[in-house]
Amino acid sequence: MTDQGSLLAPSRTRDGRALSSATTAAASVMSRNAASYATANTGPGSFNTQLTPTISGESRARPSFDMHAITVDDNDNTTSEQRQAELQDQIEKETKIRIGSENLLEALTAKNAKKEQRLQVEEQLNISNRKLAQLKSGLAAEIQRSKDIKSPPADPQSRLSYLFRRNLSRSPSRHVAKTEEEDGDETESPTFVLAEILQALESQGMQPEYYVERANSLVLLFKRHATLKYDLAWSIFGLRMQTMLLSDSREVVAAAYRVMRYAFTDRKSLRIVRALHTDYLVILSLVKEGKASVEREQAMKFVRAFLDVKDGVEEISRAVVRIVVAVAEHADDRLRNIATLTLAEILVRKPSLLVDAGGMGVLADALGEGSYHAAESVGASFIYLLDTPRRRRLLRSGRELEAPFAMFTDANAIHGPSHEEKLKANAKVIASLLRSWPGLLSLCMNNFLPLRSLLWSLQIPTPHVRNIILELLFDLLRIKPPSWSSSFLAGRRLTTYGRVTNLKNQQIKESSASGSDDNTNKWSLLDHYVSVVLAAFLHAGLVPALLLAEQESLTQALKRKTILLIGEVLKMANELLPPDWSAQLQVMPELLHSAAKFQSEDRFVAIGTIYQVDSVNRTLYRSGPTTLYNNKATTSTDTEASARQTDSSKFQAAMQVDETAFRNLMVETQVLNTVSFQKWRWDVIMNIIQGPLHNPKRLDEAIKVTKFVHRLLGFYRPFKYRFSEVKNTKPNQRYVRAGCALIDTLLQSPEGVKHLGDSKFIRQLAECLSHFDRMSGLTSESPIFQADRMNETLTGGYFALLGALTKDQRGIQILERWRVINMFYHIVELNDRDDLIKTLLSNMDYTLDGHIRIIISKAMTSCSKEIRIFATRLLRRYATKPMQLTGPQGVAEWAIKLLVTQLYDPDVEVCEVAIKILEEACNQTESLEFVVKCRPALDHLGEIGAPLLLRFLSTSVGYHYLDGLDYITREMDDWFLGRNDTYVALIEASMARALADIPEKPSAQLSYDDAPENPEYGLVPPHFYRELTRTKEGCKLLKQKGHFDEFVATIRDFAMEDDDPEIIVKVKGCLWAVGNVGSMELGAPFLESSDVVQWIVKIAEESEVMSLRGTAFYVLGLISRSLHGQEILLEHGWDGVVNDMAPWIAKSEDISWSRKTEVKVAITDDDPVNARILKLATDLGNTVLAKKAANDLQAPSIFHKVMQILEAHHFRLPACRFVLDLFDKRVLQQIVLEEEDEEQDDDSSESESDSDMEQTETNGTKAS
Repeated sequence: MTDQGSLLAPSRTRDGRALSSATTAAASVMSRNAASYATANTGPGSFNTQLTPTISGESRARPSFDMHAITVDDNDNTTSEQRQAELQDQIEKETKIRIGSENLLEALTAKNAKKEQRLQVEEQLNISNRKLAQLKSGLAAEIQRSKDIKSPPADPQSRLSYLFRRNLSRSPSRHVAKTEEEDGDETESPTFVLAEILQALESQGMQPEYYVERANSLVLLFKRHATLKYDLAWSIFGLRMQTMLLSDSREVVAAAYRVMRYAFTDRKSLRIVRALHTDYLVILSLVKEGKASVEREQAMKFVRAFLDVKDGVEEISRAVVRIVVAVAEHADDRLRNIATLTLAEILVRKPSLLVDAGGMGVLADALGEGSYHAAESVGASFIYLLDTPRRRRLLRSGRELEAPFAMFTDANAIHGPSHEEKLKANAKVIASLLRSWPGLLSLCMNNFLPLRSLLWSLQIPTPHVRNIILELLFDLLRIKPPSWSSSFLAGRRLTTYGRVTNLKNQQIKESSASGSDDNTNKWSLLDHYVSVVLAAFLHAGLVPALLLAEQESLTQALKRKTILLIGEVLKMANELLPPDWSAQLQVMPELLHSAAKFQSEDRFVAIGTIYQVDSVNRTLYRSGPTTLYNNKATTSTDTEASARQTDSSKFQAAMQVDETAFRNLMVETQVLNTVSFQKWRWDVIMNIIQGPLHNPKRLDEAIKVTKFVHRLLGFYRPFKYRFSEVKNTKPNQRYVRAGCALIDTLLQSPEGVKHLGDSKFIRQLAECLSHFDRMSGLTSESPIFQADRMNETLTGGYFALLGALTKDQRGIQILERWRVINMFYHIVELNDRDDLIKTLLSNMDYTLDGHIRIIISKAMTSCSKEIRIFATRLLRRYATKPMQLTGPQGVAEWAIKLLVTQLYDPDVEVCEVAIKILEEACNQTESLEFVVKCRPALDHLGEIGAPLLLRFLSTSVGYHYLDGLDYITREMDDWFLGRNDTYVALIEASMARALADIPEKPSAQLSYDDAPENPEYGLVPPHFYRELTRTKEGCKLLKQKGHFDEFVATIRDFAMEDDDPEIIVKVKGCLWAVGNVGSMELGAPFLESSDVVQWIVKIAEESEVMSLRGTAFYVLGLISRSLHGQEILLEHGWDGVVNDMAPWIAKSEDISWSRKTEVKVAITDDDPVNARILKLATDLGNTVLAKKAANDLQAPSIFHKVMQILEAHHFRLPACRFVLDLFDKRVLQQIVLEEEDEEQDDDSSESESDSDMEQTETNGTKAS
């Protein structure tokens, strides 16, 4: 007998070798590797935590490893993505701290607070700025490092250094400590090391940490030599693993599971592993109590590793899934969440397996109980099942998706402290379900019963329940509350609209660049989907429920939030739904009926509600439209024109100030009274600069008589160290704005130009710049434009002042006079000051032709990649301006030419940025034709250049250019043969991302251009056939090729397909092609010449594949874009925006919920005692009745039959643990090591001899 800590070794080996002890050499090799489960990379099926065995000092025979925290993680080093995510989180925190500090400083400045308070806040702001700079540089370095690792260099010499660099990326401590030893390891053959480790594992009677060390060494070996596991001799390797799995030490068992999952290669290897009886071992490990956490965790990871292998789910047995279900059911089990996630993955990979194992109930509970934090992922699994009829049959009732609604409708329950959190979790699940076609259509069953129950829950008199439902409705309808909503909810009255009007004007100014865009290029599918969700809720009684909640308001804040939601719903209905619906809705008949009852006291409540809703509605309409595709052109033009007229009249009035009033204004500024700029009235100074100083007479007086302008320019002189020492905070940006306005004003008159050119301000600024001009010969110990000062002070604002000079030809002459332009050329050549170059380029104005344009073109071609990308982005604001049809070449033409040049940049990222800007510029027909005239070659860019080439098709000029390149026929065949299917995946991914509503993380670097950094999800991507149908030549080619007729034939033949996924994707691709053609006015004849719209309507109303119905609905929306399309849709009973009848009320007969009866396994035994035991084991499904069954069961045959019972029926985890604990561990050893055959042979021979003896005795009795 060995001691308790030993492994249970077999009496024989399968390969015939005797079990020998490890050699000294093998032990020394293995001792190099630390006894840790932590390794450099994440293995298959890994989850979290880290396993590090240690030895208890109290007992050497059987050390207790569970007395301290043991964690299991396969990551010694965090991955690059994790480090980047951590840095992003830190940047977000520091950004919030900086914004808070800026706001506080602004408040303190406005209140004239004490100097000490301001200094304290400024110090905090400086610390935040420094931290942000460090974090951003660290993030950039980490991104670059990850790119270097992913893309090894092609050159052999540099490749060698790259490999060395890869080795350095291991754990630093191990690398430094073991450099020499690792060099020795590399020289050894991996197969030799593997053989030594396996031989070392033969030793018996060693301490558990000995085996754990060898197991860790095996994992390291598999990681370093990934191909080694393909050449394993499983007869030897499997036996060693079996031996470890039968150990009494939990850590040794855990180590064995870990090694085995690293040895997985393909489905065949999984079969070999299962032949080692691992199913029984995993079940026994998972049913153990919580103190065996290390073993249970590794067993769960072992099961999850099957899912990482292709078709590995086919090798997971029903018995194992049953135990995982039992773990997921057990409320207090720490593995409950990962077990639930595993079941959700199995549901997607092989639904029938999970259904047979009884796991649907567990997942339905996880969906609705609110305690599982990743319930949305479980919801996604159910949605996957709901999509097609074949998968829907696996659901028993179809009511599984209604589980999250139950907690809202439970009005009489006693709400615990966690009730609100659970409700919020369930609200997220409901939102995720309603953001998919299968989920939405399933919840519309039974006359919208689930949605009605949710709206009825608004009557529950619990404030947090009502608040969460209102927030959920805001979220589902994608309503972004306007800027004034917070003050409205706080109780303020909406009596002044000036702020809202100003907000609208500001929005119009910001969108002026994109206001002239062709709206046909930006079609939002998101608005189509929201219209269906809105229609579904309106059918379920949204407005009456909200009105009732408003009348029975629990708090004033909830009352106002309800009114705001009613206003938003009415506005959305007006914009998104057909007039018949919205007209009936806007009247709100129930409310008017109550208000008209003059005898009732309730009429005053109804009148108050009408007034509030009307007030909110008027304010909302002043805030601007909700949707992307509203006709904004007229309103924006009118409002902009009126705003310009108002500004012009104010400006004229401000200029005409008499001498006395002007002098009073100058005295009021305090500029002439004190040198301390903190005491100056900067608001009054701005009013003077933007008003009276535009009058030449007043400017002359301010320059010559009062020295007002002289004092102001003196404040900005660098060597007076006043402006240049001011801290770089948000409130202090007013000094920069005032300086730019002053320079603009001075450049408007000859007197101002002369004063500015002769002032020391420009001269000293030129001297400061010369410190960074290597040709000047001037240096300084502490130059003003050094990096830290640029970050912490307003020094960078000097470039904004220089940029103001570049807006005017006279300002450029001043810069040339003091050789500032020459210095700009030399600054752009600096290799170590990207920050200075960025600040310089971003503040210049490139409207005028001259040196400034040459400087940016130089930066775009000769600077670093980062600067080239940055400079390319700066051209967006110029490239998207309207083209000058007559006269000299405008700024848009110049910018487009430069961008076309950027398409030949050696770095693809630069080309990508240029293409995106050119694509945006091509929204204007004149710009598009000019880009075609530049004849850009895009073949070398492949997929990146494809969207721009597609845009060329939309004009005759572009069509003929591409036709000459033989692009059109090639691309047309490409789309017809496969790209249509790819388009389906692209648009569905875009919609899923848009509906997921994941908040975008702020960009790490400051964006000086107006370009949206994040792509716009939910828009219709460019489609070849849509662009082709924009021109008559394209329509002619489409007719000749006959592709449209092929699409129609496919839709007609496979409209009702509900099983084959490839055919369904093909139908979706044809639907999108037809929809894109039909969305163009020139594409209308194609629709009229075929019956395709009738088939699309049939799919939208009758198809049993829910995602296909959704696609058909989107396509009908596309067709309604053209006038002819709307007429055809009206003929088929559909309105222009949404079906007039209702958004598909999914009836019960539409969805088949039939379910096959579960297979019942009857396990019996001839022996009455054994039969009794099996009967009691079966009864465990209800109550524990097997205490009298047996105290010490020894027969492997009974164990097999009990395991069959556990597989066939549903049991709780304690019941499984109870029945399996009845068996002695020796039974499992006999089964795993296949010793049961011998014993069974012995038993059978004994039973035969016994029966012979009994027969003899019987015969003897008869004879007597």
